[in-house]
Amino acid sequence: MLRPCFLVLDREFPGSISTRKLVIETAKFNVITAYSAEEAVETLAAFPAIHGVVMDADIHGVPCDELIDRLKELQPRIRVVAISGPRGSVCEGADYHLESFDPRVLLETLRTLQPEEVAEIEKQEEQLARTTQSRRDRIRGQNK
Repeated sequence: MLRPCFLVLDREFPGSISTRKLVIETAKFNVITAYSAEEAVETLAAFPAIHGVVMDADIHGVPCDELIDRLKELQPRIRVVAISGPRGSVCEGADYHLESFDPRVLLETLRTLQPEEVAEIEKQEEQLARTTQSRRDRIRGQNK
């Protein structure tokens, strides 16, 4: 099974672990992090199988619509999710614009980008949970 992979353009510095990255990985998606617009472009060029980009609409150094144009030149079908606060900038070229930093809203949006892969991940997680529970039940039965 191929897990969806998202490029996260993060404003945090490279030594920290982004909350957004952790949230996306918790959903069993793969994440590659870039810390600048230029690094995001280079990363997408190096890893063309990326399924989508998650970025702050207020990214420093380059207007977000310009960055999206550059990303879509490399991968015309790449989906871009831009996130801002309620009164933040709107990225004209983004496929999705979230006016919330709520992780649940982001995850629901990402799930719509790769529905078949998400269904497969959820199926595997359910099977793993059943197998784990079955093993626990057997161990408890042996210890009685």
